[in-house]
Amino acid sequence: MRKPQPQRPAPPSYHYVVAKSALSLSFLLISTVLAPSQFGQSLEALNAVHQFREVSLSPDGATVAWTEMILAKEGSDPRRSVIFIKDLRDPAAAPRPLLKDPWSGQGLAWSRDGKLAFLSNGGTPGQLQLYVADKPGTGTPRKLTGLKGYVADPRWSPDGRSIAMLWIEGVTRVPGPTEATVADTGVVASEIVLQRLALVNSATGEVRAISPPGMYVYEFDWSPDSKNLAYLAAPGPGDDNWYVAELFSIDPSSGSPKRIAKPAMQVANVRWSPDGTNIAFIGGLMSDEGSTGGDIYIVGASGGALKNLTPKRTSSPNWFRWMPSSKQILMTEGTAGQMAISTLDVASGSSETLWKGADSIAFSGDASNSAIIRNSFTKPPEVWAGRTGAWQQISHSNDDARPMWGEAKSIEWTSDRFHVQGWLLYPQPYDPAKRYPMIVVVHGGPAAEVRPSWPRTSLPLNLLSAHGYFLFFPNPRGSYGQGEDFTRANVRDFGYGDLRDVLKGVDTVTRSYPVDEKRIGIAGWSYGGYMTMWTVTQTNRFRAAFAGAGIANWQSYYGQNSIDQWMLPYFGASVYDDPAVYAKSAPISFIKNVKTPTLVVVGERDGECPPPQSYEFWHALKTFGVKTEFVIYPGEGHGFHDPEHVRDLFDRVLKWFQENMPAGSTP
Repeated sequence: MRKPQPQRPAPPSYHYVVAKSALSLSFLLISTVLAPSQFGQSLEALNAVHQFREVSLSPDGATVAWTEMILAKEGSDPRRSVIFIKDLRDPAAAPRPLLKDPWSGQGLAWSRDGKLAFLSNGGTPGQLQLYVADKPGTGTPRKLTGLKGYVADPRWSPDGRSIAMLWIEGVTRVPGPTEATVADTGVVASEIVLQRLALVNSATGEVRAISPPGMYVYEFDWSPDSKNLAYLAAPGPGDDNWYVAELFSIDPSSGSPKRIAKPAMQVANVRWSPDGTNIAFIGGLMSDEGSTGGDIYIVGASGGALKNLTPKRTSSPNWFRWMPSSKQILMTEGTAGQMAISTLDVASGSSETLWKGADSIAFSGDASNSAIIRNSFTKPPEVWAGRTGAWQQISHSNDDARPMWGEAKSIEWTSDRFHVQGWLLYPQPYDPAKRYPMIVVVHGGPAAEVRPSWPRTSLPLNLLSAHGYFLFFPNPRGSYGQGEDFTRANVRDFGYGDLRDVLKGVDTVTRSYPVDEKRIGIAGWSYGGYMTMWTVTQTNRFRAAFAGAGIANWQSYYGQNSIDQWMLPYFGASVYDDPAVYAKSAPISFIKNVKTPTLVVVGERDGECPPPQSYEFWHALKTFGVKTEFVIYPGEGHGFHDPEHVRDLFDRVLKWFQENMPAGSTP
């Protein structure tokens, strides 16, 4: 992570835009005082949809709490995170806010005796503190801490005496490689910011950091006797070294850590078994922290050999919890573009599917009773609760929301030795007697998966459906949803097998659906931006392209990005030891082949896919006379936050495809 620095006054809000003329060398400075957005009403409708950050069911199953993201006031941003609670024993009772307006809250954690810990800014934007509601819904929550710095992920000890959480002392900037980086000035990386594991006395509010000062802690879990914590950590910087993090335990009374395992893989979702004998986690090839998938492993609480509980599984577990007996695990998993909830027997490896559906869900509870946040292509996000797999809708915040895109169909095909799946979104409105253009959207990652979900305003390409386009979302090799072998199938092969999968998926769609072969475009962000850059160097099949936050040259990228550790498992060696494997998958190596008009976009402070990569690609296109436009959005990181920038971006994307492959249907 780069050294945090004092916030500077915001610069004037401008887009730095490179002129479209292929031969132009000039930069145009374009004000963000924008013309009326072509996406205007659609984006406003999406922005009005309440989003849900987390859901948490009380241990007795009687109360569900959730955080709901709503606009601070009509037509504005950012959103405010409101905590709601609902007594499930009284179906007629409406959900009610836990906190008084304008408090914002997050990080829900129930104690075994029904207290609710959470983080809140206390009504003043900025610093979060730890609070406890002893009887949620009655009385005023008590403030436990007066910390300075970033805090996250509170979790009660089983005996209720302590609350553990993550703490970056003195720094309130939200960590993570998708956030905007701070400016590098002076001695670069001279100070490493560390996230520590801290304990808060639940009675007095006394806080002490217990993890070693030289280590960055990513996640943790309590032992069932409250005498130890398991945690995932690595030396700083935190954004980069998650990829080499190791598993430790620590005695909070002595502060003495012990290494439990050094997995040769990425690790997430660390969980201590209820009987105290084992620690389980999800391990696999993961390209982004927070985008979890792989196999479930266990290791003895004192260390020892790792055991894979899900070898050769043809799905991707992405979350789990132990069942009370320690003999079974309850997990959610991605499975060929859908989600499932399953139980896993620890001894035999056998599993039972409790529910499967074309939804995206966040889960809390057990195999019999649970609460979820549920959404799909047709259902906006809401909270549901009840018997697992037979939930009843609890919240009704988005009852008035309606899809602004067409019907979705799951598409399956064979490519090489793989069975591949993707989603096809119809134009809206749709006439089967006519032919339509199509845009292929390749997801980021590459370890990720497109599942049915209601789009958020960060990259809602679904909205192009309402402008007369089919949208095709493939899940090629390297994706989650078909097991770890499928996820690993693009190792040392970026761009080759996954492009074959995408092109065969396009062939499958065009054989069965009324897509105009002469009007097919391609788009993507992050790894999808790379795949867009790569694709236009390998084929002239696509009429137009949009490459967001892409990667043009793996060799130069290795020394520019802030998370280079992710590349080693994929390429097998550093760029200094094997430059050829990086060059063979670099779009810049084949740049003279490009004929496709390409829109190039990136955030000014993107640490994951830095602007020089987009510069390099645009510069080459311009040199060889290819129609192109290059836009850098000031102050933005890998993920965009400014609503005006999002609106401008999508106006440009729509205009680019309309110019280069018009959306009018044909007989």
